[in-house]
Amino acid sequence: MGKTIIITFMGTDRPGLVSELAACVADHGGNWVESRLVHLGGQFAGVLRVELPSADSENLIGALRGLEAGGLTSISRVEEETAHGDAVTRMVRMEILGSDRPGILKAISLTLAGHKVNIEELSTERRAAPMSGGMLFQARALVLLPPGVSLKTLRADLEKIAGDLMVDLLLGEATS
Repeated sequence: MGKTIIITFMGTDRPGLVSELAACVADHGGNWVESRLVHLGGQFAGVLRVELPSADSENLIGALRGLEAGGLTSISRVEEETAHGDAVTRMVRMEILGSDRPGILKAISLTLAGHKVNIEELSTERRAAPMSGGMLFQARALVLLPPGVSLKTLRADLEKIAGDLMVDLLLGEATS
């Protein structure tokens, strides 16, 4: 039976980091299934999911530790099989845009957590505002609504805090 390993990594950005990581995975019988990789502040970081035969998981984890000499640190976690319930959930897209200030993400994420909404993907950025010369904060997310949580109720609660935070909020069903 195979294993799934979730690997997070970070290192000073340079050409060849992904190639080294991909070679390490492939050389140990792993299949690079999915990933999210990004350059942030001079660092290259990411998370990836690898599937491989059970017998090779410890060898891969050891080989990943060997990449630290080249400046790439990683943390690996072998995932266990989990039972997925038959509960109906809904994927929702959320976008936030407004003048940057501390606490925007805190307020939004607290509201989501209060409704037991899971953040599946989140990307944020800060950029110059075209007219005012200030900075804008933008967030894009995919969130998973649990059974019993209506989009209408979630929207109402998020719109209340969006008004207090002075940000625009878009919320709607995610399409494939």
